[in-house]
Amino acid sequence: MLTEIREKTQGTFAWIILILICVPFALWGLQNYTNGGQEKAVVIVGDKEFGQREVNQAYAQFKQQYAEMQIPEEILQKQAIEKLIRDELLLQHVTEEGLVVTDERVRQFIASLQYFQREGKFDKQQYETLLASQGMSSAQFINRIRKALVMEQFQKAVTDTSFISEQDMQRFFKIQNQTRDIEYVTINIEPVATTPSDAAINDFYQQHASDYQTAEQVSVEYVELSLNDLMQDVTPSDEQLQAYYADNIEQYSTKERRKISHILFAKTKDTTEAQALEKAKAAVKRLQQESFAELAKELSDDTLTAKNGGDLGLFEVGVMEPAFEEAASQLALGEVSAPVKSAFGYHIITVTELEPAATKPYAKVAAEVEQALKRAAAETTYYELGESLTELSFENSDSLSVVSDDLGLKIKQTALFSRDAGTGLATEEAIRNMAFSESVLQGHNSEPVELGEERVVVLRMLEHQPAETKPLEAVKDEIITAIKIQQAKDNAKQLMATIKQKLLAGQAMADIAKEQGLLVKKAEGVTREGAEINWQVKQAVFKAAKPVAGKPTVVVVDLPQGGHTIVSLLSVTEGGAMEDKEKAKLAKANIAKALGQADYAAVIAGIREGAHISIRE
Repeated sequence: MLTEIREKTQGTFAWIILILICVPFALWGLQNYTNGGQEKAVVIVGDKEFGQREVNQAYAQFKQQYAEMQIPEEILQKQAIEKLIRDELLLQHVTEEGLVVTDERVRQFIASLQYFQREGKFDKQQYETLLASQGMSSAQFINRIRKALVMEQFQKAVTDTSFISEQDMQRFFKIQNQTRDIEYVTINIEPVATTPSDAAINDFYQQHASDYQTAEQVSVEYVELSLNDLMQDVTPSDEQLQAYYADNIEQYSTKERRKISHILFAKTKDTTEAQALEKAKAAVKRLQQESFAELAKELSDDTLTAKNGGDLGLFEVGVMEPAFEEAASQLALGEVSAPVKSAFGYHIITVTELEPAATKPYAKVAAEVEQALKRAAAETTYYELGESLTELSFENSDSLSVVSDDLGLKIKQTALFSRDAGTGLATEEAIRNMAFSESVLQGHNSEPVELGEERVVVLRMLEHQPAETKPLEAVKDEIITAIKIQQAKDNAKQLMATIKQKLLAGQAMADIAKEQGLLVKKAEGVTREGAEINWQVKQAVFKAAKPVAGKPTVVVVDLPQGGHTIVSLLSVTEGGAMEDKEKAKLAKANIAKALGQADYAAVIAGIREGAHISIRE
């Protein structure tokens, strides 16, 4: 499990980019609305302090990557913090070393991100809209991307330069392609028919009482602050709606979109500027009779766009030279420009698609405007009430009545639920965790529990039912079954020990198996990748020492269901080089990559040794 986590988090820059782009950017803690964002440091790396909000951010993104895996929360939390620390160490290191990337590299990378593309090409409006929705300026975003790319540059300088020698590869294939000959017997669990005595049942019950307990349960009462509920209480007037529409008209407007193509007549060592201009003028005349796209394929010196009829995609201000942009922005749909001079030579430009700027009329977006205004008004109330909720529930920790009366929040109740499951509000893991916290079980109001970004709950214990041992009579049948299973396992273990002892004494497995009524199986040429035997046995076989002086190596494999497989390793044949050249090449690359990642981990570990790191529990 941990190996898979490490494998999925090797790409430092990829993880950072996802954090920058994904919406929403973070899970914001309620405490950041109630104390102005001033937090105590939870993690300190060098001079950088991370508050709870930033740790929540890192954890939320990290958890999302492993949503399909059943990984315990405590492992995810530790790995997320470890990832946060490693990334910050790397960022501080590359900054101290003065590493940089070019502006062009940053621009190309941002333009390549699918989040900012429409129809496969960079869309500036999409870019600006997405950043604006997160309250981030282009300069801030570019700075973060620049840092991420520098970190990637450093990481690849380590991971991509590792290699493995031919001698090492030969040794690797010698071990990897090794085959082994074995014989083995399997001892299965045989059911026990004898019913245990009352004394044995009672003894087992006393020794395993903790296994026969009812689940600890609690029920809680709670108040809930919900943004959605607050929105229902907002009833804006028509004047307010019209004013909101006017103040936020850009949200209901689309900018002009124009797609352009060009034909470039480049100025080169063989073509003067005057000659380029004459070629452009001649082409303008031909365009009166010929297709722009076909002429671009024939004449354009921009070979990259020529094959697509000169297509430059959506027009972006700030990318081309001013003269080019001015001409492109003034053309009508299908109109062809006069030759336009640039540093590259002369261009002929045309507009192939044009969508004029448009604003949706109020009547068409009235419902959308109403929801937006309600949300905006409710958010202000939500943050104000959130602050009061935190203060009142803390200052009056022995009751929810004051909170309910002052904030107008109804006190609700849940049914009993356990640490692992519940109904209604208790289906939320965060609620169950808080309900069983030490403070709540002692009778205090809980800290605010955030459920998503639009709900927060404060709860207190209503009823607590501790775990209790079930009566013997209620679990007697379960105990009898457990005793029989344990006896069956003990019998199998005893037989296994007998067989192993005889094998080590030199007796042949065939003779032993005949005595015990067992079937001997043989497997020759067992490989690491084959399916000749089950994986538990195979793993043990290839970990076993080679036979010495013709004496087999004996291995015992405990099976998941409780039985045992006793293996006699007869011989080992060393492997040869991989015959498939392509597979051998791929194996070499993968090994080099693994070594590179190990080198990178060592570099980060070295950086870490000289850094001050503190984690507050």
